[in-house]
Amino acid sequence: MKSLEDLKKMKEETIQAMQLKEQPEPEYRVTVGLGTCGIAAGARAVYNAFVEEVNNRKIKYVTVVGTGCAGICKNEPLVEITGADGITYTYQNLTPEKAKAVTEQHLVQKKPVEAWLLATGRSLL
Repeated sequence: MKSLEDLKKMKEETIQAMQLKEQPEPEYRVTVGLGTCGIAAGARAVYNAFVEEVNNRKIKYVTVVGTGCAGICKNEPLVEITGADGITYTYQNLTPEKAKAVTEQHLVQKKPVEAWLLATGRSLL
């Protein structure tokens, strides 16, 4: 059995070996509604498109996550983009192609795509 000191030493060695550094909070959080209705409307492909675009462009300041149903089934797939300022933009009826355009315009150029917005300001997802 290892002593507490042995475990602390192992922890320090592991941290050093992995060269762990504190990562800054992402500037944007992309939340895709992945409830049953969202998935039926194509949300899984939209989620994958955001992940692929962020990875392909090597965008370090964006995190893409999934969440449950928002209860607005007719507007699925729904995607929220929340910035570091706390403002949330909710996009509706997205497709993988629209997800790529939103990545370019909103996440890279910092210009929300008003044509596809459902709401701004508060989270629906």
